[in-house]
Amino acid sequence: MEVKEKRELEVKVDKRHVISIGERLYAESVELLRELVNNAYDADATEVYVEINPERVLVQDNGSGMDLEGLRQYFIIGSEEKVLHSISPRFGRERIGQFGIGKFASLGAASRFEVVTQNGDFAARVIFDKRAWEESKDKWHLPCEILVADGARGDGTTVILSHLSKSLDLEEAEEIIRDGVPLKAPNFAVYLNKRRISPKSLTGQKIPVLEGCPYGLVSGEIVIVPSTMASTKDLGIDIKVKGVTIKKDLFGMETWGKAVARIKGEISANFLALTSDRSNFLTDSEEYQAFLKVMEKIIGVIKRELGKEADQRQDRMAGRVVREALQRIHRALAKNPEFSPFGPIPYGEEMGIGGGAVVGAGKKKAEREVKPEGEKTEALQKPKVTRRRHPLVKKITPNAIVRRIRMGEQSISVCLDFLENRAPNVFPKEMSSISIATTFFLKGNPADQPPTRCISPVS
Repeated sequence: MEVKEKRELEVKVDKRHVISIGERLYAESVELLRELVNNAYDADATEVYVEINPERVLVQDNGSGMDLEGLRQYFIIGSEEKVLHSISPRFGRERIGQFGIGKFASLGAASRFEVVTQNGDFAARVIFDKRAWEESKDKWHLPCEILVADGARGDGTTVILSHLSKSLDLEEAEEIIRDGVPLKAPNFAVYLNKRRISPKSLTGQKIPVLEGCPYGLVSGEIVIVPSTMASTKDLGIDIKVKGVTIKKDLFGMETWGKAVARIKGEISANFLALTSDRSNFLTDSEEYQAFLKVMEKIIGVIKRELGKEADQRQDRMAGRVVREALQRIHRALAKNPEFSPFGPIPYGEEMGIGGGAVVGAGKKKAEREVKPEGEKTEALQKPKVTRRRHPLVKKITPNAIVRRIRMGEQSISVCLDFLENRAPNVFPKEMSSISIATTFFLKGNPADQPPTRCISPVS
């Protein structure tokens, strides 16, 4: 087609869309605190003070502050400033912000926010009033007041939100800061209403994680908390990018039953690409698929550790069962000597595993009699006695429990074995009866008193 005339068309964005970005950017208004505190972190702040009351929300930091050009960049939607300068100059922090739209999240909770900043000799205040912004339809400028620098205040930025449309809950605010802010970073502290927010701390078996993939490192720590501390409130492992929790994920552990409530911890993968609202990952990306392969390996390690713990728990339970059974045997033989292959057995104060029985008892050293000097002592010639070697109790499986009890000159060896295949983490809570294979070894001539083997049901 023949060109008749060339013209230019102006591209405009309705101001209402800018406001809707802030109002709809996050599901909860309290999440604006995460963005404001992370802006302070990016500015190399060492302390951030957050104050929340029914009238206003204040976030004040002692970071580098902004000059006039910095203020212009601050109010550019989709600015690439933090992408181009991704490392902070003072502490070398990897900056969290990317898109420059997080600040507009405040419009979901307040109709007015005020920014006061100072950088060296420059100080200024900018006020964003939502109503005034909407009324001046063709005006895209914000009022900026140049202030006299306050030497006592020093560098830093203060954001004040007023005319609140939604109240912020203190507990939710604390949780958002704890999850969404790099509180473990050095030289960084956040205070909420004059109380310092501490990072999460978990008790239990800790599994450190440090794995590589073609796109970067996957690091962190998984904690298997005790059963008494298991909670279904926040299921899953925190996935962090640049110290900020983006989401929680179970990675297939939802099929583990109650055990999933014991798996806590956090994993960092700074190479993962995020959606614009920072609530999820670009799951179709090659980076995320490589991350999932690493996590599959980590989940396998967690599963094996849970299996080892279950085996140890089963061993402890089985050991208790055997000890209780030996105590019953000893008491029964002491009360019914006619059934005892040892003859009468003393029945008194319990020692070791059973009443009157000693387990692994050592022999007391006899006191040496002191002879007068020069007096000769005749050596006692003892006939050599060939000690009978007791046959070892053989384990059928590696998980068998073996216990031995001595009753004076005699002993009983007990082996508790599992002869059936059982699913992991399955062990009877109570054993009402158990069959115990016992071997009695009597002191004396082996030909006269051979070992007696019997199967004794103990109930």
